[in-house]
Amino acid sequence: MTTVITRTELAAAIEAGAVTVLDTLGAGYYEKAHLPGALTLVEADVDSRAAQLLPDRDAPVVTYCSNLACHNSEVVAGKLRALGYTNVRAYRAGIQDWIEAGLLVESES
Repeated sequence: MTTVITRTELAAAIEAGAVTVLDTLGAGYYEKAHLPGALTLVEADVDSRAAQLLPDRDAPVVTYCSNLACHNSEVVAGKLRALGYTNVRAYRAGIQDWIEAGLLVESES
């Protein structure tokens, strides 16, 4: 199981520029709304894109998806750990929790 990060911890890490955040929902969702500075990485692309997006396997990474019912963040985190990434956590409450807390999101539209 992946270590979980809280909204407060994640917001502080994003503000400090101390984490790479990965949206695991897919392009359509990412374009509509994503956490500040997040990159998109879905399960099917982990093997082919992880090294390019995340060259430092020891750097802090946080995955997220929509909410507690969504397991994409756990799946992507697990695949990253299997590839040798050592500092991967999941924001299990997801973007729904982020938005409900009144925090800002970015969009591509």
